[in-house]
Amino acid sequence: MTSLQDAKAPAGEVVLEAVGLTKHFPVRRRLRDLVSSSEKKAVHAVDDVNLTLRRGHVVALVGESGSGKSTVARLLAQLYPRTGGDIQLHGESTTVKGGSAFRGYAARVQMIFQDPFASLNPVHTIRYHLTRALKIHHNAGDDLEAALAELLTRVSLTPPERYLDKFPHELSGGQRQRVAIARALGAQPEALLADEPVSMLDVSIRLGVLNLLRDLKERLNLAILYITHDIASARYFADETMVMYAGRMVEGGDSETVTQTPAHPYTRLLIESAPDPDRLTGAVDAAAADRGNGEPPSLIDPPSGCRFHPRCPAAMARCRTDLPVPLEIGDAPGHWAACWLYDKAGAQ
Repeated sequence: MTSLQDAKAPAGEVVLEAVGLTKHFPVRRRLRDLVSSSEKKAVHAVDDVNLTLRRGHVVALVGESGSGKSTVARLLAQLYPRTGGDIQLHGESTTVKGGSAFRGYAARVQMIFQDPFASLNPVHTIRYHLTRALKIHHNAGDDLEAALAELLTRVSLTPPERYLDKFPHELSGGQRQRVAIARALGAQPEALLADEPVSMLDVSIRLGVLNLLRDLKERLNLAILYITHDIASARYFADETMVMYAGRMVEGGDSETVTQTPAHPYTRLLIESAPDPDRLTGAVDAAAADRGNGEPPSLIDPPSGCRFHPRCPAAMARCRTDLPVPLEIGDAPGHWAACWLYDKAGAQ
């Protein structure tokens, strides 16, 4: 194995980019639909998503369950074929469907799954999982034991010999997730796609795993996509935060700006849904009282115009008919929202 040396590639270099990424899952048709002339239906899981991952930077993708966050990660990992758009690795359009081409892509783009127990085979030891990753990507080198020890040391599982011959069920949730991260590092990737990597861990150990990922980002100059429904952790961990609702991006910018001065009504509702001592005591201002209501829309037949308008407390007539485009907010560089509230040219 080539040693996991601290990266020397320039920070900020674009590694992975999604351009107009779209994924529609066809809905299974019933017998009576087969003889009718009705058009085929599909779940509009992801529509027109643009995303850029750079070396040494973390991009957080935030949204409630069912918004399409995990689908974006699986599309970027090329586990799903895309319906439309493009995925560019170092500026080159990339499509892989298996075999050696997929292994070559996976060596550069690795995914960390939400459930560390489900992503590790319970009948195999930690040694097996890490050895397989090293050998598949030809990183075992001449001294396999030294390579295994280096992987476990990198994720702070020391001494390594204590963990190598254990089975996944013998480890805690946090330790299993660290093993999953070590397995991903065995490929020596340039980008990590972390799909809610701490949501199934105890609150007391989540910070340790996030700090580990931050350390890896800095030492190895990795590009990281951090998927979460916890916008507070996005502020702590990510350099940039993108907010997703019902398959579409609705706001983006640097994490401090998005979380402290949210522009889109949905982002505001996400932040207000976090526990707040003032609300527990009943001290709520009038503006916070109007939170909107309802449930996420059907992605088989999504609403016209802005997909958030049925729940939006600030919805206008235009929101029901016209699909909003990303508009600059102007309070900080790069801060935008797909909301007609910020369309100065169209303001009445």
